[in-house]
Amino acid sequence: MKKIEAIIRPARLDRVNDALGSRGFIGLTMTQVVGCGKQKRHTRIYRDVVYTAQFISKVKIEILVMDNLAEEVIQVIMKEGRIGESGDGKIFVSDIKNAYRIRTGAKGVQAFQ
Repeated sequence: MKKIEAIIRPARLDRVNDALGSRGFIGLTMTQVVGCGKQKRHTRIYRDVVYTAQFISKVKIEILVMDNLAEEVIQVIMKEGRIGESGDGKIFVSDIKNAYRIRTGAKGVQAFQ
């Protein structure tokens, strides 16, 4: 199993989620996060007051898939999450040793069904 974590622009979340859902990937976790990278700080104006934001709002999605499906999920996220500018995000892939469904006690592949 693979855990795919992607940090993307909030405005791209619906596109990514819809594209994953249309390919049968229906379960994911979404967290609103803030961070900084190459984008660094940026200036915003709120009620005629100029301020500099050190951290940028992003969305982190996490999805667990079988090893043979990881590349497909990665390609969907890259295609639908990209606008072609700095700040499009990152994708991280980790190996998962096991998964458990709390309600039934099922583990491994059965925890997904």
